[in-house]
Amino acid sequence: MKAVVFDNSGTLISRYRAIKDIKSGLINDNVCSIDLVDQDPNRALVVLQTDPATCIINARPKQTIYEFISRNNISFDISYSSLDFEKKEILNLIKYEKTRVSDIQDTIRAVIDKKYNVQICSGSGFILNIYTGQIDFTITAGGKIFPEVLEVVEELKRRNFHIYVASGDRTKSLEELANYINIPSENVFGTANSKRKQEIVKELKKSYSVMMVGNSANDILALQEADVGVLTTQQDDKPSLKVINAADVVVNNIKEILDINF
Repeated sequence: MKAVVFDNSGTLISRYRAIKDIKSGLINDNVCSIDLVDQDPNRALVVLQTDPATCIINARPKQTIYEFISRNNISFDISYSSLDFEKKEILNLIKYEKTRVSDIQDTIRAVIDKKYNVQICSGSGFILNIYTGQIDFTITAGGKIFPEVLEVVEELKRRNFHIYVASGDRTKSLEELANYINIPSENVFGTANSKRKQEIVKELKKSYSVMMVGNSANDILALQEADVGVLTTQQDDKPSLKVINAADVVVNNIKEILDINF
């Protein structure tokens, strides 16, 4: 039996990401959150497990992010970091941090203004410096499914492939994606960091020959673990060398995976 494991953002989804630099107050859309984390070994990308468009956007803007999370019992996960630490440490680190919910809301509005559906991608969160305890950036990501995806998924099903999604994105948004592309929700693994993606592929290899399809640094371990690792450059045609070196095959369009001898 064979299985294909897809990353989501940038692989199945054409993403738009708005990132606010807390120090400067500027919002950028040409920066990758993974790259920002990689720039400082003490950084971690934290994803809030709640809907940006219905929950966060309507929250009281002047409260701190810590107050919003703790008062409303908001779940969160570490989506990407080179550090090995428990997520329960996050709340203690940001207890006296002054970044406000309005700083996240600014990025939500930036995504909504682009007419992207924030429910179909990772959602909202922040990049935290574990060493300083400071939130360096807030972030919201939205996306549209690449036009070839449904055709690719249906063809893989016709060939009796089992399809999985392992992503650092918000779990609920991935369940909505699973419904859209018609795969079982139990085949979706949300807020999976690099090591978790590798573990998922390793576990699946006990039952399947596994192809991993991804597009960024948080896919490297899974690409290396898979029987065939595929890098797609449909979102970003200038991936880092370390991602290129981790892949067995590089494709320019998700549809090209159908031509891989696997």
